[in-house]
Amino acid sequence: METDQKQTDPADLKKENSPSSEAIELLLVDDEEGFVEVLSKRLGKRNIKVTTALSGDGAIQQCKKKSFDIMLLDLKMEFMDGIEVLKALKEIGINMPVIMITGHGSLEDTQKGLDSGAIACLPKPYDFEELVKYIRDIYQKSKL
Repeated sequence: METDQKQTDPADLKKENSPSSEAIELLLVDDEEGFVEVLSKRLGKRNIKVTTALSGDGAIQQCKKKSFDIMLLDLKMEFMDGIEVLKALKEIGINMPVIMITGHGSLEDTQKGLDSGAIACLPKPYDFEELVKYIRDIYQKSKL
């Protein structure tokens, strides 16, 4: 009995899940370690290269070491919130598209985030596939 065995190369799967073969460099900043772990793994499967930071200060340190295409930044964190992170990055001349995410932010906080330079503020929970599409769209627009 003959069987048709075709092995799938993991690299081919990545290409299928990504409209472009170029990986997006994303900095994920959130003080909820479990959330960061799960989301970074899921994004990594979509050809998005994720670097993580569990605090605002950690985000600033990561941005000093390396440049990123996009930042996904939690609005509400202990010690330094997302708005403070945006202000600190602006002060040291680091600029990139930032998507704020929040599980318990008010409309006022959302507006502060947008006024501080975020391009969007998404409430948690959000649809994962929509988030991936949004990240890709922002990346494509930033490359124009």
